[in-house]
Amino acid sequence: MISALIHVARPADPEAIERLADTLSALVAGVAAGLVADAVIVSERMSDTLETIADASGATLVGSGAAGPWRAGARAARHDWVLCLEAGDLPREGWIRSVDRFVGTARPEVSLARLRRPHAGIGDRLAAHIERLFGARSPRAGDLVRRETLLAGSGLSPRQRPRAMSAGLDRS
Repeated sequence: MISALIHVARPADPEAIERLADTLSALVAGVAAGLVADAVIVSERMSDTLETIADASGATLVGSGAAGPWRAGARAARHDWVLCLEAGDLPREGWIRSVDRFVGTARPEVSLARLRRPHAGIGDRLAAHIERLFGARSPRAGDLVRRETLLAGSGLSPRQRPRAMSAGLDRS
């Protein structure tokens, strides 16, 4: 089982709240399949709307603060692997099988896998390509990461080369 971390960058934006709802809805299939056990909503600013959504969905709401969204979310996560998502990320068909297979077969020294993000901008795609070659310093949205790696706080050390996963993400 995994925990899903969902970062909401601008909680005051009504579109960001709609994207959060879309992402939570997309994770329901993972919950039904027994893969996603809990969700953590991470935001720099709290709002009544976020609290209402977290309460209604059974998710935990945390503030990111100086630690950054992924580390703050990992503190509240309850499982060994966390899936880092931005509000609006929608896992594509086949993601459950792909993530479950990776989590079940990953060697102990492997702590990072990456879902494909074809909607990302050219700068993000170029950075992801470089990270595949030389290793990543920190996780990004679309990454499946060991919780203990995020809690260590020193980034991915030694620089981890993300394992490419066959599944991908769309945007709402």
